[in-house]
Amino acid sequence: MFEGPFGASIVSRAIRDELVEITIHQLRDYTKDRHRTVDDTPYGGGAGMVMKPAPLADAVQDLKKDASDSGQLQPHVILLSPQGRRLDQNIAKELASRDSLILVCGRYEGVDERFIEALVDEEVSIGDYVISGGEPAAIVLVDAITRLIPGALGSVDSAPSDSFASGLRGKLQGPVYTRPVEWDGREVPEVLLSGDHARLEKWRNEQSDARTRERRPDLLGNEDHKE
Repeated sequence: MFEGPFGASIVSRAIRDELVEITIHQLRDYTKDRHRTVDDTPYGGGAGMVMKPAPLADAVQDLKKDASDSGQLQPHVILLSPQGRRLDQNIAKELASRDSLILVCGRYEGVDERFIEALVDEEVSIGDYVISGGEPAAIVLVDAITRLIPGALGSVDSAPSDSFASGLRGKLQGPVYTRPVEWDGREVPEVLLSGDHARLEKWRNEQSDARTRERRPDLLGNEDHKE
């Protein structure tokens, strides 16, 4: 599941350029029974399966020991879970500033609460909807973090101009255009061809404000974003 997304585009280049190191660990390697069991039925009944605490704990503790033995800071342990903080650009920037992370992919009905209490530093959610497991969420989180690492993007101006980035004060990016100037009877706005940087900046800010007000007015509800 991880090989495709991590083997392409920005994340792949960041790995190649040694800007980030990503290692995928097979949880079944930390089991001790012959069936390599990582989940079991929930106490108290109910549908689904629950991830067992021991394999998860052994995996995280092993990785923390490796960090200690090599003189590194202890990794920050994140469980991808619908009960966590909802991922946004500020959280991505916060996590990108850390030296190392352990991402635990929740699955099935959930994760044994004792493991969470003992070893998880925080839980992160990518949104209020249901997916089959924490793996897609981990892929999203890794991508959001990696693009914030200096040198990961082709242009130093790319990240600050993205929607939700600090350069836009957490608002949506306005419309963008490329060649040709005229297509299907529609033309590129004249201001983008003017070369007048002051006008361009003013236009981009106005477009960002208008698009955010139209499509995501909730973003303008924060005190920092009020006009």
